Amino acid sequence: MATRRAPSALGTRVRQALQADTLLWTRNDALLCAGAACLDLLGYTLGGSADGRPVQAAGLVLTVLAVLPLLARRRWPLAAPAAVLAVNLLLNQGVSAAPHHFGASLALALFFVARAGRIAVTLAAAPATAAVTLIGRGQPFPPTLGDASSAVVAAALVVGTAAVVNYVQREQATKRKLLADRAVARERRRIARELHDIVAHHITTMQLMAGGARANLGGDTEVVREALVTLEGSGRLALREMRQLLDVLRAGDEAEEAPNAPQPGTGDLERIVQESRLGGLPVEFTVRGEQRALAPTLGLTVFRIVQEALTNARKHAGGQAQAYVQLTYRQDRITVEVRDTGPGVPTGVGAGRAGAAGPGPGRSGYGLIGMQERVALQGGTMVAGPLEHGGFRVAASLPVAPGEREELLG
Repeated sequence: MATRRAPSALGTRVRQALQADTLLWTRNDALLCAGAACLDLLGYTLGGSADGRPVQAAGLVLTVLAVLPLLARRRWPLAAPAAVLAVNLLLNQGVSAAPHHFGASLALALFFVARAGRIAVTLAAAPATAAVTLIGRGQPFPPTLGDASSAVVAAALVVGTAAVVNYVQREQATKRKLLADRAVARERRRIARELHDIVAHHITTMQLMAGGARANLGGDTEVVREALVTLEGSGRLALREMRQLLDVLRAGDEAEEAPNAPQPGTGDLERIVQESRLGGLPVEFTVRGEQRALAPTLGLTVFRIVQEALTNARKHAGGQAQAYVQLTYRQDRITVEVRDTGPGVPTGVGAGRAGAAGPGPGRSGYGLIGMQERVALQGGTMVAGPLEHGGFRVAASLPVAPGEREELLG
């Protein structure tokens, strides 16, 4: 039975990004502004009651209106805080019901300006915000030293908090990038090691075939011909894979122990599927099309994709999930798809063409980076991401060189 075609994870991410760009604010923005409005309303009413001043309806309305421009801060990062300052200035000048104070709307506006990282704008916004709190509401002008000092200290604390948040985020981004770079380098060294083993195998075969042909030069010409055909095919494969090896060796040259065990391929998929079943994850394995021999590096890439995808499914899909593995042989390419029915939808999952995703939480970490490195090395494409109704899907399409089967079997 044909597998239901899942929506492209890359297309889903693009649609989400376009929707985010068209929205004026997010849910978090609305919650933040609502909280600031509640704090300012509370301060306005309690301050007026403490001084024996009546709470005016105009003051309540302007207190709420002062927060609303922050909803548009993502689209207008400077105009929105400026509007907050203007409304607060109007409130202080037009309503005399409470003493001046550094309200939540002003603090948020200054915080967002400082978070933008523009030093000149922040240096202008901080004193302007402090000045707004000192103007109007029946307060003496110029303000007393205590009032001015408190406003300046409050503005400095807000700007300092924004600077600390910026610093922490930069450090975290740098750390994530370093971890991702190390993971890529480690994966490339492992790929290079595996390719070395494969190329060494072909060179050994070439040596043996050349010796056999030399030994039979004066004898059976058919034996010599078969040896030379095998030698030619192994030479072409070794040359192709040596070029791939040189591409991979861009990473560091740290010394690493290299195992000499034979590398697995598509013939070993039944084994890892059975291992997943024994590990508690039911797996349905389907092969479509005419099975044929693949180049060792291509078979190894398919094997690693299935292996890593099933490992992720066992880790993240949950105890009641089921996995489906489908291998499809086409005329000029081979496709592999692994999906599961886990209830959770991971967040921050990278998807797209091979080599385009970066690390992240959930299933978007270094395992997917390794898969994408392998697929990119083979000139293929890969998508990985959550499905609409739960679960996760990894799908790769890898080209098969024309005449590759004859080369392998010759």
